[in-house]
Amino acid sequence: MITVAADGTGDFLRVQEAIDSVPEGRMKPITILIKSGTYKEKIYIDNPWIRLVGDGAETTVITYDDYANKLFPNGEPYHTFHSYTAYIGGDHITVEGITFENSAGKGEVVGQALAAYVDGDCVVFRGCRFLGHQDTLFTGPLPPEPRDRASFGGPRDDVPRRAVRQYYERCYLEGDIDFIFGSATAVFQDCEIRSLGRGWVTAASTPEDVPFGYVFRGCKLTGEAPEQSVGLGRPWRNYAKTAFLDCWLGPHIKAEGWDRWNEQEPIDEVRYSEVGNVGPGAVSGERIAWATSLSTVDAARWTARYVLAGEDGWDPTNA
Repeated sequence: MITVAADGTGDFLRVQEAIDSVPEGRMKPITILIKSGTYKEKIYIDNPWIRLVGDGAETTVITYDDYANKLFPNGEPYHTFHSYTAYIGGDHITVEGITFENSAGKGEVVGQALAAYVDGDCVVFRGCRFLGHQDTLFTGPLPPEPRDRASFGGPRDDVPRRAVRQYYERCYLEGDIDFIFGSATAVFQDCEIRSLGRGWVTAASTPEDVPFGYVFRGCKLTGEAPEQSVGLGRPWRNYAKTAFLDCWLGPHIKAEGWDRWNEQEPIDEVRYSEVGNVGPGAVSGERIAWATSLSTVDAARWTARYVLAGEDGWDPTNA
C-alpha cells in the first residue's frame, strides 16, 4: 500500500507522485490510500490495476481549475478535453471515497470544465463526488483526433477507440449543461444527480454497435434549477442510449423529458427509455413521442452485472 498525506505523514505529499511510483506492467491491484485533505493538482492515470481509496469524499478532495477557454502558452485554447482535473485511462481502476472537483466556475468565459475524464474499461467509483458545472463527467472514449500528450498532458494518441464499461455506485454528481456525457456503457446505481441550473443531465454518444449506453438505477435527481427546466438527455451522436429505471425525478425535470440536439441530429436510432420512475418529474404520459418505456421484465434484467458483463463476464459489484 502507498499512502498520500498532505500533512507529510505518508509516503508522498501529492497524489500524482504516488501514481507515478507504480511500476508499469502490473497485472494485480495496488492500493493508494489518500488521507483527508485538499489536493490541488491535475492527475493522470494510464496504468491499470490501481485502487485509489480516500478517507471519504467529504474530506478527501482532488481539485483543479482548468477550463475550455483557458489558453496554453502558445495562445491555443484548452478546449473541453484538456480541462480535466482527473484523467483516468487505465483499465481495472477502482476509486472509493474521493471528490473530483473542477473549481473553474461557470459561464461563457469558462465554458466546459471537466472534473473527470474517465477513459478506462472496467472502472468503478464508489462513494465519490464529481463537482462542476458544464461537462462535469466525461465517460470516454473520445473519437480519434490528433493528440500530443507532451503539450497538455492529455490522453495518449496510440490507443484505438474501443467500448468501455464503468460503474458508479452511491456517488454524487452535479452540474448543469450535459454534465454526464460520452460514449461509455455506464451504470449509475443509487446515485444523487443534482442539476445546478437549466440544461441537460446527459449527452450520450453511444457507438452504433454497443447495446447499452447510460443506465441509471435507483438514482435521485435533485436540483436547484427552476421547474421544468432540465432535460433528462439529448443525443450527442446518432445512436445515443440512456435509460432511467426506478429513479426519483424532481420538479426541475421537463415534462417532455428528452430533447434533440438543436434539431440537427436524426433521432431514428436514439434509444431513450424509462420505467418505474416516481416523483414530480416522472410524468411519463407527457414524454416526447420518440422516447420509449421499458417493460418491467427488461428493468429487472438490466442489472449492473448484466449491462456491464461484456464478453469477459465482468462483475462490477465484486471489483
